[in-house]
Amino acid sequence: MMPLPYSTPRYEFEQSSNSGGPAPIGAAIGIFVILVSIALGALFQNFIVAIIGMLFGFFLMLSIRVAAEWERVIVLRLGKYSRMVGPGLFFIIPIFESTFKVDLRVRVWDVKPQEIMSADSVPVEVDAVVYYQIIDPKNAILNVEDFALASVKMAQTTLRDIVGKSDLDRLLMKKEEIGNDIKIILDKATDPWGIRVISVEIKDVVLPQMLKRAMAKEAEASREKKARLIKASAEEEAASKFENAAKIIMKSPAGMQLRQLQTWQEIGAEQNSLMVLIPTDFAKNVGSLGLVGLGEDLLNKMPQKPKKDTGRAKYNLKR
Repeated sequence: MMPLPYSTPRYEFEQSSNSGGPAPIGAAIGIFVILVSIALGALFQNFIVAIIGMLFGFFLMLSIRVAAEWERVIVLRLGKYSRMVGPGLFFIIPIFESTFKVDLRVRVWDVKPQEIMSADSVPVEVDAVVYYQIIDPKNAILNVEDFALASVKMAQTTLRDIVGKSDLDRLLMKKEEIGNDIKIILDKATDPWGIRVISVEIKDVVLPQMLKRAMAKEAEASREKKARLIKASAEEEAASKFENAAKIIMKSPAGMQLRQLQTWQEIGAEQNSLMVLIPTDFAKNVGSLGLVGLGEDLLNKMPQKPKKDTGRAKYNLKR
């Protein structure tokens, strides 16, 4: 039979989750007692003492246990709850008592990605992480068969329920609020199991590729609209400034000359430009007369087309 995903090992509670756990003091003491018994039996040639010492040593090996600071041990005597011990050194009755170790440190559930349909009919893939801690080892062992597997399944169901009631905008912008809603529901459901949910974090929300492209086009159109509005506003502001500048120049004729000199200075800064200066008074006096004379010279130099004789002119010649 294949193991279920996220299921805990069968003997997870009998082992410390820390690789650097407490040393097997019971085994060390038991071996020491066995060696001493064998030595005394050989010394005094009394095999009964050696056998009793060896049995006592095996008893110590099986009865002395050690729990780490972050561990609590549930002891069952003949299948019934007896006591909870730890941390430190404790004793059990071999054969009649069994132990289950529970780690009290903060653990992490990595909820596998869930493909969910949001409230506005958008298929999304949501990935979440749940941080939890066991606060009541007795309930975690006695009230549920596998608290890790049961809690993960509960987290997946709650995640589907909350995301299915949320629209896409809320999923993308209010991940913390959704995680808090999941935490409240999950904490209430796992409280009888002795588990406290610390936080629920939404790691990622994966959208379909077509929806990503549509959102990118929408964002691009919005940015283009904003750019055009900014450009139009700038042109409107520039036109207003030009109008105010023209009114100021009309009130002060000398301002126009200063502006003309400034323009010449800007043109002269370029080395590849040729500038011909005409006095302002001369241009005013000649003004339109020069333009009219230039127009008449151009008209006279243009070739004249021969005029066609009309019928009336032919009649006058005949007479």
